[in-house]
This record gives sequence, C-alpha cells and structure tokens, in this order.
Amino acid sequence: MAKTAKTTAYAPRLKTIYNNEVIAKLSKELGVKNVNQLPRLSKIVVSSGTGKKKDDKRFHEAVINTITKITGQKPVDRMAKKSIATFKVRAKLNVVGVSVTLRNNHMYEFLDRFINVVLPRVRDFHGVSNTSFDQDGNYSIGLVDQSVFPELTFEETQTVHGLQVTFVFKNGSLEGSKALLSAFGMPFDKIVTKKGKK
Repeated sequence: MAKTAKTTAYAPRLKTIYNNEVIAKLSKELGVKNVNQLPRLSKIVVSSGTGKKKDDKRFHEAVINTITKITGQKPVDRMAKKSIATFKVRAKLNVVGVSVTLRNNHMYEFLDRFINVVLPRVRDFHGVSNTSFDQDGNYSIGLVDQSVFPELTFEETQTVHGLQVTFVFKNGSLEGSKALLSAFGMPFDKIVTKKGKK
C-alpha cells in the first residue's frame, strides 16, 4: 500500500516570524524570561461607524461590502447602546456601525496586507501615530476612506467612508505592544524632539 505524503499545516508569514524570530527578540528587548508573559496579538477588530447616515441603506451596504472584501468575513451590525434624542438614535434599535473580529490565521494575514500593502498606499503617509495606545496597550488606527485597500474596485470606493482598525493584545502595554507591532514591521512615525531632530 502506497504511503501518502504528509501535508504541512499552513501558517501565515507573520505568524511564522513571530514564533521563529519575534519571541526571542522581544524576550531580550523587554527583559521577560517567561514567554507566556510576552505581549501577543489576540485579535484585530475592523469597524466603521455609520454616523449621520445610519438610515441610509445604500451607505450601510457599501460599508458591509468594504469590510467583507478586505477581511474575508461578513461584519455584524453594532446597535446603539444609548438613546440620543438630538441624533434620533434609540438604544438597541438603531444600527450605528458594523464590525468584524479577526483571529488566528485570518488576523495575521490581514496584518501582513495592512502593513505592507495598505499603509504604503495612504496619501502623504509618514508613519502611524505613536500615541494611539490605550491603557491596556491596545492600538487603533483610523483611515479616512476605504480606497487604500486594493481588494476594492473603483466602483466600490465611490461611496466614501472611513474605518478603524484596532489591534487587541494579551499581556499588552505601551512599550510591549509597540515593540511587537514594530517587530511585525508597523511603520511608526519618528518622534520629533524639542530640538527638531527625529
């Protein structure tokens, strides 16, 4: 009986880099001996708010199409948590945005495309902000329109809308999360000192 060839499980490029290179690099850089205490990317949330166009079905469909195309997953509607009479928003009744959560291989694949394909297409790009971390080390990047994603056709970018990408970490901190993103190739803007040097 013929032997069947063993198939190797697919692993995204950045996931392989993390396991083979980044863990050792971060352990040394952060002075952490236990690898279980190192910052690790847990999930990526891609979202977009509908704002004043919450009742515009065409706009809502455009946002859903964008996030589905760029992530490979269909987003879910986010309902309003609070009622705001001024904006005619009623809690649990009005859709105020959509979001999708990426984990495991999909997360690493999206991160790779985002860093190496999407960000270089942003007009007048000089690097991402150094200050968009929260107290848990999670990091958010906002984009003003969806045209920087090559997965979208020209027609699919005519209804312009922004979106936000949030990187959520396990064992995150300002220093650790930034070090991990930098190791993946995230192009942080150089901090300008008081003397005007970078």
